[in-house]
Amino acid sequence: MSDPVFGMTFSRPDDEPVPALGADFSKGLFVEASTDADATAFPIGQPVRISTADAGMLAKLGTGPLRDAVNAVNSQLNGLNAGADVTIYRVAEGANGAATAANIATALAPTNIASIPSAVNATPRLVWAGRGAYRVDMDTAGPVAAALHAACERLLAVSVIDVDDTSAANAIDARETLNSERIMPIGVAARVYSGSNLVTKPMGPRIIGLFQRVDSENGGKPFEPIANRAVYGIAGLSRQIPFSLLDGSTEGQQMLESEVSIVAAGESGVDGSIADGGFVFIGTDNTTTGELWKQIHQVRGADYLTVKMMEITRQFLGPKISAARVEAWINSLKFMLRDHKGNDDILGYEVKFDANKNSPEEIRLGHLLVNLGIEPAPSFKLARHEVRRYRPAVEGLVADIIARLSTVN
Repeated sequence: MSDPVFGMTFSRPDDEPVPALGADFSKGLFVEASTDADATAFPIGQPVRISTADAGMLAKLGTGPLRDAVNAVNSQLNGLNAGADVTIYRVAEGANGAATAANIATALAPTNIASIPSAVNATPRLVWAGRGAYRVDMDTAGPVAAALHAACERLLAVSVIDVDDTSAANAIDARETLNSERIMPIGVAARVYSGSNLVTKPMGPRIIGLFQRVDSENGGKPFEPIANRAVYGIAGLSRQIPFSLLDGSTEGQQMLESEVSIVAAGESGVDGSIADGGFVFIGTDNTTTGELWKQIHQVRGADYLTVKMMEITRQFLGPKISAARVEAWINSLKFMLRDHKGNDDILGYEVKFDANKNSPEEIRLGHLLVNLGIEPAPSFKLARHEVRRYRPAVEGLVADIIARLSTVN
């Protein structure tokens, strides 16, 4: 439209800092079989997004592992947070455990996983896949464990995998087949009621629900650890794991040292117990090699910030490069990180535009590089106390005695 000869015009410059809303990192993905699920509501091989508060859809899940997984999530939620956002991916039940595990691993293939966000208009960031404990032998990773890392990478997600819960040695042996900053193994199963009967069910979906509960308590952001939190809705554990906060030689401490998370029972009146009662999740670490990204909440927090950087940067791509537009882009990143620092989500940050890494030749190609430093907050894992005698207290006592005696006639 031509400008008027006599009048006015309005425009909206696009060279100012822009905000980013971030993403909901509490959305779940459950991959399992359920032979008596409604085939129309939950067709095999097709993702279906539901609210776990939808009683009608829950009834159509049948009575298999997927129904238990959704019940497990609901049992962890609290307050007004009545349901969670979960995508159900139902696979066919095989002739045996090996066949079903293979079907789940096939569903976790990167090509399948990559199509889920578009299919359900949501990106799951918390993944639980059943049959994680299945292995052909003690020397190999199971098919589900082998497929999980690539699946999580595609979604910027993390996964809780159930490993062998029969002994600490077997759980640790299974953990040794894993190497991923996106996978947290859990080495104990849950005992829950099915009517009047006690049955053993995977702990993994209950820990996914715990992630969702803690995220909800913190404004939907994934920066908080979930260690030392109660696990609700279970009657007991598949086996009691000896644990003490004071004794590093206990079985539970040995499992944690090997990066296998546990759930420990509380004990009233026992020094070193994790709680006075109930069941408490203990775990912070994934299975990556090295300590830089060992704590899984730090990985989730970094993923969250990465998504916000994507949201910001895509608004600047396309138009010509100018000093004002580049400044607005960099300031947008700075302001976003400043807000997270102000909320104690991270310990600190730095954003730099380095001339040595932005040569004229690169800029002529339309390439810009910004250096970002982000320090995530660690989980409080070990408290050290030094207890010694305090001489000034005795000196104060002497001074008090002298002061009292000086008042006596």
